[in-house]
Amino acid sequence: MDILQESERLLAKMNRAEKAQLLQWVVRDLGDAFPGIDSTPDVLGGEPRIVRTRIPVWLLVRARQLGTSEAQLLSAYPGLRAEDLTNAWAYYRAFKGEIDTQIEENELT
Repeated sequence: MDILQESERLLAKMNRAEKAQLLQWVVRDLGDAFPGIDSTPDVLGGEPRIVRTRIPVWLLVRARQLGTSEAQLLSAYPGLRAEDLTNAWAYYRAFKGEIDTQIEENELT
């Protein structure tokens, strides 16, 4: 039995209060997670990127700063969805310093 099946089995045995407590723990654990944004050390050196792609958040933010519209970004990157851009802008708002540093570093190279 895999971990998800085991979790489902355990969840079925819990009462509402226990489920609420579990949900609080999960939310706390995922507090710094952003849907649609991934960061893994072996892809793009760990820079935050759009899931399913190798498109870093900093690249989209910089393009937007330079006046590229969302429609132009979606056209230039056919694998992107409008939802991906929304996730990128939210990530930037939360981690502005990190993304601004990545923009600076990538413009120097």
